[in-house]
Amino acid sequence: MDMNAIGILGICLMLFLLFLGVPIAFSMAMVGVIGISLVAGVSQSLYQIVLVAWEKGTSYTMVCIPLFIFMGQLAKHSGIAEDLFDCLQKWLGRLRGGLAISSVGACGAFGALTGSSVACVATMGAIIFPQMKKYKYNLRLAAGVLSASGTLGILIPPSVTFAFYGIVTETSIGALFIAGIIPGIITMFIFSFIVLIICTINPKSAGITQRFSLKEKLLSLKAVWPPVAIFLIVSGTLYGGICTATEASGIGACTVLLYTLAKRKLSWSNFRHAVWDTGIITCFIFAIIIGGYLIGRFILITHISENVVNYVEALNLTQTHFLLFLILLYTILGCILDVYGMLIITLPFVFPIVVNYGIDPIWFGVFIVVMTELALITPPVGVNVFVMKDLAPEVPIGDIFKGIIPFVFGEYLLIAILMRFPQIALWLPLRMISG
Repeated sequence: MDMNAIGILGICLMLFLLFLGVPIAFSMAMVGVIGISLVAGVSQSLYQIVLVAWEKGTSYTMVCIPLFIFMGQLAKHSGIAEDLFDCLQKWLGRLRGGLAISSVGACGAFGALTGSSVACVATMGAIIFPQMKKYKYNLRLAAGVLSASGTLGILIPPSVTFAFYGIVTETSIGALFIAGIIPGIITMFIFSFIVLIICTINPKSAGITQRFSLKEKLLSLKAVWPPVAIFLIVSGTLYGGICTATEASGIGACTVLLYTLAKRKLSWSNFRHAVWDTGIITCFIFAIIIGGYLIGRFILITHISENVVNYVEALNLTQTHFLLFLILLYTILGCILDVYGMLIITLPFVFPIVVNYGIDPIWFGVFIVVMTELALITPPVGVNVFVMKDLAPEVPIGDIFKGIIPFVFGEYLLIAILMRFPQIALWLPLRMISG
């Protein structure tokens, strides 16, 4: 049988397995192993299993993933999230929709500690949603803004998704982290502006405003220094070229651990749960990476990716048209796949074309992470929405998705800004590299 035909059949089999509900890591690994066995022989297939598992399992770079996850798990028990929201609530509570705007800022700041969107929604949603309900905010707006703002956890560094992309594409993880800072801040402003517009058009959505004395506001600022200090330690050491991403992840995890111990917030039970959850999430990500590399090598052997690159070249698409096609592709895939599945399935095909078009891999990393943010909030798979549904059972799932719609347009606005002004994502990394 022709190599291309075998490759296409393999991809179709993988999609069929996904449709049946087989976990994506096992679907990719199964197709990769069977495909390599058919094309190159069983011995070569077994060799690739051992080689990939050993290379990725012992990779120095991969160490940053469990450490950043552990850092986020510890941050959930540190009390930082509650203190952050309390501070922002005191300063912004008097604004129309101030509590919702505070939730955007709190999610952005807490995302700088967790690196995970789901952890950000689960932690901040449990704290903020009851407050928004108490002050008579529209529940659709409350659930929508929290679900959308949780996506900041994978854009503002450190980000597990950036680390995943960097490992798969062999792009500097440190540069990717730094590249996410300015787009992350812009996203926070866009989301806050959307809240203001909604609350201006429909003042009843905004709930009851709150007023606090200047003394209360100033005293609340003490809550800001821990997350700022941790963010500066991690991102500052990366930006200054002092540490690699792996070293920075270790420093960040130790810093959060010491802070949590100093505040007497870390019980043995919490520590055990943090370690256990870190292990579960890390195994999930490692399994996807190993499965992705196995099917990637199968695709390479069958020349599918090479043929896709040649086909796209023959279409003579401009860079803009190619990116518009990717926006459509990732929007559709985001409706049926999770973040890591979407990346690992598409990157073997897409990344060579990106390089061929002369698109900066760091800029593309930011672009693709923004697209995965959309996958976290679009139906029917939108993970953030289902996490929010668990925290707000009284809000119908359809209402949460409706509440997210304005923020989806906000994400597309960010993508348009990044396409028009790519230096927004590249300015800081270029200063870091040249410095």
